[in-house]
Amino acid sequence: MAVTTKNIRNVVLLSHAGEGKTTLVENLLFKGGAVSNKGSVAEGTTVSDYNDDEKERKNSIDLAVASYEKDGVKVNLIDTPGYLDYVGDVIGGVHAADAQIMLVDAFGGVKVGTTKYWKISRQRSLPGMIVINKMDSEHANFSKALESIKSSLGKNCVALYYPNGSGSSFSGMANILTGEGIDKLQGDDQTNAEVLSKEMMEGVAESDDALLEKYFEAGTLTPEELKPAFRKAVIEGKIIPVIPAAAEKEIGIEEIMTVIANYMPSPEDAPAKATVEEGKTVEAKPDAPFAAQVFKTISDPFAGQISIFRVWAGEISTNQSVQNSNKEITEKMGQIFYLKGKDHINTDKVLAGDIAAVVKLKDTATGDTLCDSKNPVKFKPINFPDPAISYSLKPKSRSDEDKISDVLTKLIAEDPSFSMVRDKQTHELVVSGMGELHLKTMLNRMKDRYNVEVDIGTPKVAYKETITAKGDSKYRHKKQSGGAGQFAEVWMRIEPLPRGEGFEFVDEVVGGAIPKQFLGSCEKGVLNAMEEGTVAGYPVVDVRVVVYDGKTHPVDSKDIAFQIAAAHAFRESTQKAKPALLEPIMNVELTIPEENMGDITGSLSTHRGRVQGMDSEGGMQVVKAQIPLAEMYTYANELKSITGGRATYTMTFSHYDPVPSNVAQKVITQSKSGKEESE
Repeated sequence: MAVTTKNIRNVVLLSHAGEGKTTLVENLLFKGGAVSNKGSVAEGTTVSDYNDDEKERKNSIDLAVASYEKDGVKVNLIDTPGYLDYVGDVIGGVHAADAQIMLVDAFGGVKVGTTKYWKISRQRSLPGMIVINKMDSEHANFSKALESIKSSLGKNCVALYYPNGSGSSFSGMANILTGEGIDKLQGDDQTNAEVLSKEMMEGVAESDDALLEKYFEAGTLTPEELKPAFRKAVIEGKIIPVIPAAAEKEIGIEEIMTVIANYMPSPEDAPAKATVEEGKTVEAKPDAPFAAQVFKTISDPFAGQISIFRVWAGEISTNQSVQNSNKEITEKMGQIFYLKGKDHINTDKVLAGDIAAVVKLKDTATGDTLCDSKNPVKFKPINFPDPAISYSLKPKSRSDEDKISDVLTKLIAEDPSFSMVRDKQTHELVVSGMGELHLKTMLNRMKDRYNVEVDIGTPKVAYKETITAKGDSKYRHKKQSGGAGQFAEVWMRIEPLPRGEGFEFVDEVVGGAIPKQFLGSCEKGVLNAMEEGTVAGYPVVDVRVVVYDGKTHPVDSKDIAFQIAAAHAFRESTQKAKPALLEPIMNVELTIPEENMGDITGSLSTHRGRVQGMDSEGGMQVVKAQIPLAEMYTYANELKSITGGRATYTMTFSHYDPVPSNVAQKVITQSKSGKEESE
């Protein structure tokens, strides 16, 4: 039976680290007949954790795609990392999916990663299911885990199956929707399951007026009546089914596969749609114009760049030319293939709703739209978070220096939440990522894949200088050295501008005391002096410079003379204008456990942080604060220590503020000593 768009399911697996996503994927592939031997995370033999660093850590680092077909339904599984440092791949996976499977530990319940990824999936309106995994563990408690889910993720999370036993006695489950197997449960479990079954029937009946009327008349509903209404409620997000499982022991795998096939949406009826920039959505129809979006790029040292894409409309064939509407270029698709982890399964055609990959597209990056050149569309970009932590890099050798930019560019193509910049002010090469683990992973890949080694350090803070009062100076530059001399005299006044206004040059010279051609020289000299700074060597900003008088010499006045005179006049004026140091202030949003609130607010004040607001979200506290960037370099590790690694934060630039005098003096001293050492 040929797979159609209606029979495709695109499912992303999400969870806090260590909840068993990759093991579940392996079991689904095995039960679905996609692999003949079931791999193991411990042995490094799973389909989706195939990179060397993933095998070594025994944790997913990259998004991976694999699929199985069963009873005419093709299921694309998108396995994502659990560590919050690798959230970029989670966002890419969620963007390509129509449904989610959220895994929650049967003992630990909802954790910080659970709530973070749940929020990301809800932003895309992804329906799905929740699997309470590791029901075979010693302290497993289904009821407690379910309560944790309801309180953190929503009351619409309801048990679809009830476990028969727990821990070593966990042997299967009863179907709450159909009632099948409830009579085999023992004692309180049977009573609890019967109550849940009645609640489920009422809840499903209430989602459909005609069904509710039947329920009132008959007092019960048949499974055949319940199932279509249940599916509709699940797809609309009104019900999130919860299933107990022990993936390691293959208990619950068949039930999960049944829920995917029967209740998860196909691309045709999925609520999550790809939106083009005009605000419209495209329809998942094979006969529509082709439109796809790349949601993950892999930089393979041997195969080259692999672009993984989701076809949102139409279909695409091998060796077909398409338009990249982001870059406005034509791309030749080459051989298209399906992915099974690192394995490539060639195909001639991919239809609407399916996921595939292609190698060696010239200029296509993650988030780019590929489409029919006669019907161009451009999907809205995938919004990756801003990096939260940075390192400065220094190549260890000349050969490393020659290769470093090219290698970093390849790694950035793989992971858009990783970035690099050559700081114009500090001249440092700075890489940024979502956390310390994220950055160290990328730097290890530089060494292992491309044989490039670097030394890392804390980036210099891009301080700036400004003035807080008015200043005035007159400076005469006069130089005689045998030949032609130099002469220029500049009278200057400076005053502060509002923060963020930058620089303003004003000509108030009258009577031609300084000819027009030399006023440009004056401005150039001032700009050079501003770039070099006057207090600690940092650029000067937010200042108005007024040149109001001066003198010239008929022979010795020239461009360089007025540049020098204006620069000296500016420096002298600045010293009289109460100069001040400015530092970058960051908007920081911290998500922290409730029990750590006291410690966090205390630590914020010691790092000169100012709390702007607080909120609660999924059992966690969200604190919005403004913190100087200089403090964030040390605060990141302190935050990790206080919360046992359970806190996360995002950081974006806000504005520049004056540095307190005691801190400013240290910065100035360090800057001057650094200059002396370099000289």
